[in-house]
Parts: sequence; C-alpha cells; structure tokens
Amino acid sequence: MDQEQRPHKSGDFSVEEVTLANRNPGIALEMLARDITPDGMHYQLNHFDIPLIEGETWKLEITGLVEKPLSLNLKELKQFHRHELNVTMECAGNGRAHFPKRKQSMPWFSEAVGTAKWSGVRLKDLLTKTELKPSVSEVVFTGADRGLDHGIDHHYARSLKLEQALHPDMLLAYEMNGQPLPFQHGFPLRLIVPGWFGVASVKWLKNLELIDHAFEGYQQAVNYHYRKNPQDPGIPVDSIKIKSLMIPPGIPD
Repeated sequence: MDQEQRPHKSGDFSVEEVTLANRNPGIALEMLARDITPDGMHYQLNHFDIPLIEGETWKLEITGLVEKPLSLNLKELKQFHRHELNVTMECAGNGRAHFPKRKQSMPWFSEAVGTAKWSGVRLKDLLTKTELKPSVSEVVFTGADRGLDHGIDHHYARSLKLEQALHPDMLLAYEMNGQPLPFQHGFPLRLIVPGWFGVASVKWLKNLELIDHAFEGYQQAVNYHYRKNPQDPGIPVDSIKIKSLMIPPGIPD
C-alpha cells in the first residue's frame, strides 16, 4: 500500500476541514457535567457517507475460520443475553486543531469525546457460538460504510487480536442510552471497544471474519498510526491516552 502521507497544513482551516467540521459534531464541554452524554451531544466521526440500512432486512454475517458460520438478524441477536456498559469514547484526532502543523482531517479542538450507555450482545458470546478453529488469530470487523481514502476504495474495517476480541467487555451494541442506535452512530449494530480510541469501534457492522494472519486493511495497516516523520511506518493507535478537559466556568468567569 502507498505509505506516503497526506500533506500537513498550518494556519487557516481549509474548505475540506470546514466541510468535515459541519458533518461531524462534537460535544459541548458543558455536558461533561453529566455522567452520560445526551445522544445528540455525543461526538461523531464518520469517514464516509452514512450507509442507508433497512433494519428489517439487515443481517450480520460471521465467517472465516469457524466451524459454524452465523447469519443473524437484529431480532435473533436480541435473543442473546443483553449486556450494558457505560463507555467513554474519544477520537484519536481530538486536539488536532491546536497543532501548529496538522494533518488535513477533522479539525477537532477538544470536543471529540462522549460517554454513553451502550447495550447489546457480548462479542465473546457470538464467537463462542461459531466454534472457532484453532488457527484463528484475529477478528476483522467490516462496516457497510464505503469510500475512498488516499485513493483506495474500501469498506471501513478494523481488526482485533483474538484474545482482545474475547474480553467480556467487548460489545456489539444495538442501543445507545436506551434507544436504538441513531443512524449516525452505526444503526443497526456497531462494535464498542472500551478503553480504545473510537477508531476501533466499527459502525454499521455487516461482517465479522475470523482469520489466521495480520489484517492489512488501510485503516489498520496504514492509517491511524503514531509517526515521528512521514517515512516512519509508525505504531498503530489503540488505547486512549491520558487527556484532561475542563467544563467552561460559566458566567461571569
């Protein structure tokens, strides 16, 4: 894959950055006073167009190195034990707009964060049902959203190591704050990876594939890396780094 990085920018925001800012709202920091962020205040970052999915016909396919492949609709998923988690999520690019020289992407200041109550099925429960083959090493999560990034046409996809995927807190969520997932947050089903940057929590899930090698999709192997310079292959982004945010002090302060 082309490892060349997009040109960085300093100074005024570009038309492309402003366009992204209009499509991807962030939290009003006053809402940090609440333990749970209201649905409409939780930040969102969508890489591509929001896919138009009909919940009645949608199915999740679980394929690859399994003895028993699964194809489940939403009603069938809800027959599994329901699990709830309060999870704070943050975009890996939160704070990018403060950089003197920044990647031309979503120009976040400090608003790309939110905490929601996510409800759904433990990923572990579904994977156990498929009877994994011994050679499985990773699980690939593919969303229905598709587009071009750096000239590469692909569906948004990320993977987790099998041992990570089997952690009891890994969740396939169909509800946010007690309501069906909003379209912009991944309806009808999304992955929730607690403690990791939001990039890992793939939305609009359509397929889980069990594989025996390292996944080389663009969003995994090229994008979302910490790099010291454009030639550095970098280290993949995973767990959230420590960051502090302050609620605005209010009038008159």
